[in-house]
Parts: sequence; C-alpha cells; structure tokens
Amino acid sequence: MNAKTTLEIIAPTVEEAIAQGLAQLGLTADAVSVEVLDAGSKGLFGLGKAQVRVRLTVHGPGGPEVVEAEPAAPKPEPKPKPVARTQTPSPRAQGGPAPVKEPESKPEHDPLLDHTEAVVSKLLHMMGLEAQVSAHYGDIDREDRRYINVDVRGSDLSVLIGRRSETLNSFQYVASLIIGRETQQFVQLVVDVEGYRDRREKQLVQMAKRMADQVAKNGRKQTLEPMPSAERRIIHIALREHPAVTTESTGEDPYRKVVILPKED
Repeated sequence: MNAKTTLEIIAPTVEEAIAQGLAQLGLTADAVSVEVLDAGSKGLFGLGKAQVRVRLTVHGPGGPEVVEAEPAAPKPEPKPKPVARTQTPSPRAQGGPAPVKEPESKPEHDPLLDHTEAVVSKLLHMMGLEAQVSAHYGDIDREDRRYINVDVRGSDLSVLIGRRSETLNSFQYVASLIIGRETQQFVQLVVDVEGYRDRREKQLVQMAKRMADQVAKNGRKQTLEPMPSAERRIIHIALREHPAVTTESTGEDPYRKVVILPKED
C-alpha cells in the first residue's frame, strides 16, 4: 500500500487538533506524522477565537515515523520499506483483495484534492469554525466533468448550513471559484456538512412522492415552496418516471418553485 491517508483538523490548540484527528482515525500518535499548517490566527476580519490547522498523515505499512524532518527519515525508512514493497505485490498478485483496496486508496497525494481540503479548511478557519475536512472524487456529469465531494464534520456547524442550506450553497460556490481560479481549471464542489445533504435529499424525495400521490388522486396541481436549483433538480428526478404526474419549474430565483401537475391523457 503506497497510498497514505491524510486528515486536516482545525482546533483551538495543536494538542486538541491532534487528539481530534487521532480519535477520528482510531490510531495512536506513533502511527501518524503531524504537520502544523497554521499556527493560529484570529477569524475573519480579526473576529473569533484563534485557531490552528494541522495535517495528520497516516504511515504506511513500513512502520511508524513520528518525526516530521525529512533528513531523519532515511534512517528508519530503508529497513521497513523494502520489506513492505516486496511483500505487498505477492498477496495482490495471488488474491482478490487488490480490486477492493485500489479504488479506496486512490493516488498517494492527489494535488487537486489536497488543495481542495486546504482551501475549505482555510475558509472554515477564517469563519472561526472547528471542523475536519476530507475530499474525494465523485460522479462525472454529462459534460465529462468530475465533481469533488467535500465532507465537513465537527460540532456546532449549523451556522454553515443556514436556512434552506443557503449559507452552505454560497460557501460551496465561493470555494469552487477560489479553487478553480488558483488551479486554472473548472472545479465543481459538492460540500456536505455532517451528512446534511443526504438527509435533505431523502426528505425531498419523500415529500415529492407524497405530493405526487395527492395530485394523481385529485387531479389538481401542487406548487412547492421556493428551493435552490440543486433541490429542484432532486424533485424533478424523483418524479421523472412517475406514471401520473409531471413537473416544471416556475418563477425567478431565489423564489423559483417546482410545480407538480397531472399528466394529460
């Protein structure tokens, strides 16, 4: 296994950040190396409490190395690394675990994912929020553009979601713009906070099906509350194959709504 797992933590102190990261990874301190990315500064516009940002990198099978300095690394590394590299190919060549582990591991350090985590962590840091950030590639859209899913986890993050996820959508948009400009490529992020988007999607699908049943029974259209485009899209997809109703959007943002209508015979 050449791939390494990294995790960025934002907390009031370095010690707290390391403790949170180790708890999330389920590892001890000797199994990771620690890099302090930001020693701590005030929040956006000088407001909020000081925060530090730390990156934890999980050691591979070669053995634990807590020392960050690269000159010290060659001493312990030569012994375990050749062993790990000679032993690893043989089980992969003989057994079936390889196809399962390959998709999970991904590249050792994907520059775009690393940069995404750094930007999102920095924005959260400027907002005075403590959170763990992890990024991974998601689905590919119709134009062959790959989404980057960003998972943000921590305590007291409801302020990041906002009313009808308006704050979260704005945060996602700003982060996408910053990363796209700095990497000079199109980047589409999907930022989720503590699984909020999955829960919200399930709620929307259930509501859409319930309202569609009402429309099918009484033959009268139903107009839903205003929603952002991503949520309207969930409604349209959920009812796309419904035999008795169809959907359309009406109005102008931010008050644009989905209308569920009975299909004409």
